[in-house]
Amino acid sequence: MDSISKLMPEEIAVKLGAKAKALRLSAGWKRVTFAERAGVSEASLKRFEQTGQASLELVLRVAMSLGRLSEFEGLLEPPPARSIDELDQQLKRPLPKRGLR
Repeated sequence: MDSISKLMPEEIAVKLGAKAKALRLSAGWKRVTFAERAGVSEASLKRFEQTGQASLELVLRVAMSLGRLSEFEGLLEPPPARSIDELDQQLKRPLPKRGLR
């Protein structure tokens, strides 16, 4: 089990905000400059950097401005098939239109 799986979502959000701030500072950007590049308000960016609180769109805009948007592409992918039979079943079975429970 990796260390991030032991954290609560709020803790991960705070870490993401701190990482974004560190990347911004290493690029030599002021917060106002970075907010403009990301297309977000300076206040929203400040809140994200300090508390981790942000909309998903803000996080994606920040990632795009840092050239890191591609890191989100694999997020929430279905688990890989463990066998050829399982892969065949996944390919044949249509996704349900709604949950069963």
